[in-house]
Amino acid sequence: MQMGLFEERPRYYSSLDELVAAMMKMEDDPLFPAGTNMVIYRGNPAAKLMIVGEAPGTEEDRLGKPFVGRSGQLLDQILAAAGFDPEQDVFITNAVFRLPPGDGGKPLRKPTSDEIIFYKPFLLEIIRLVDPVVMILTGNVATESLLDKVGITKLRGQWHEWQGRWALPMFHPAYLLRNPSRAPGSPKALTWQDIKEVRRKYDELLAGAG
Repeated sequence: MQMGLFEERPRYYSSLDELVAAMMKMEDDPLFPAGTNMVIYRGNPAAKLMIVGEAPGTEEDRLGKPFVGRSGQLLDQILAAAGFDPEQDVFITNAVFRLPPGDGGKPLRKPTSDEIIFYKPFLLEIIRLVDPVVMILTGNVATESLLDKVGITKLRGQWHEWQGRWALPMFHPAYLLRNPSRAPGSPKALTWQDIKEVRRKYDELLAGAG
């Protein structure tokens, strides 16, 4: 992995639009040879709640926006249940910005640690430019990227202070689709607890800022 590639670019961009334009022209990132599209964000760049996912899926790759497939529809339902407007109150991005290919005809794989490391400076720049107060990290890839930790089952529901912001790991919506039970202690029940805690923290912090 050649980490010098990012160092050749300006470390800071003047705007999110400028960063997005530079990312859309990238041809030296590790997933470019797979022929997939650069998928960067959806939602409101002025939002104070950011959601960081893992990597695009096939539907996201096709439409060029993160969280627009079944997982995205469930994510929007979770946000709406907690009183968040997914288009106005939230900025949604990923830790890896291209769809990882399948290996040898197998289903699409998760990003490797090297891929997460390569794309991390771009995620950090997105965070700097958007400047959220609260971040939801969905799944192991997002937590590995920003917290250098994995093990979402143990990490979920625990607040982490990260560079003056608050980050809460949560289960990825795709995991909830694979585990649909709503019984007490189930992933869906725990996620409901987590999103209510996000709502509480968000309201507390924005009230304090006001």
